[in-house]
Amino acid sequence: MKRIVILISGRGSNMQAIVECCAEQGWPAQVVAVVANRADAPGLAYAAGRGIATAVVDHRAHAGREAFDAELRRVVDGHAPDLVVLAGFMRILGPAFVRHYEARLLNIHPSLLPAFAGLHTHRRALQAGCKAVGATVHFVTPELDHGPIVMQSVVPVRPDDDEPALAARVLATEHAIYPLAVRWFVEGRLRLQDGRVTQSDGASQVLI
Repeated sequence: MKRIVILISGRGSNMQAIVECCAEQGWPAQVVAVVANRADAPGLAYAAGRGIATAVVDHRAHAGREAFDAELRRVVDGHAPDLVVLAGFMRILGPAFVRHYEARLLNIHPSLLPAFAGLHTHRRALQAGCKAVGATVHFVTPELDHGPIVMQSVVPVRPDDDEPALAARVLATEHAIYPLAVRWFVEGRLRLQDGRVTQSDGASQVLI
């Protein structure tokens, strides 16, 4: 039984999707803890209501990133995770933290990486006149919003789209591809080699 720890900063809608799919689909895994960097993160109440252990590591209570990362690592390691999942975790993690969880740290980003890494992805895509956008699940590396790609979704841009409308449609696909990518990991169906990820069953790694 694989052990999953999820890191959040807010409501954690992707966290909720993963928790529910894990339970409903009978994965060989359990979400053992949800950790937030904000005590007021709404996702903590959801996790506690599901009987999942919760913790807060407030970044504002630490002198700098290294101290915060060290305490976060201590808390996460206390749950002996096989996989750590970033689900709307709005803190940049330092190289030492990332390397500690190498090949077992996943993130989702609301763009078709490597395009539009960083913030305001939907706004930038609309300004650039993109005809399609999407989301990317990837293994985390020290370079921000990069790393081997596990799965992507593709969402057409409509002529009347604004930033909130586009963001909502992309988020709906995140709730599909992130649980699937996590399931593939815990079932041992991902192969990471030379910076590329393949699905061992040959399943499509693109949701269109």
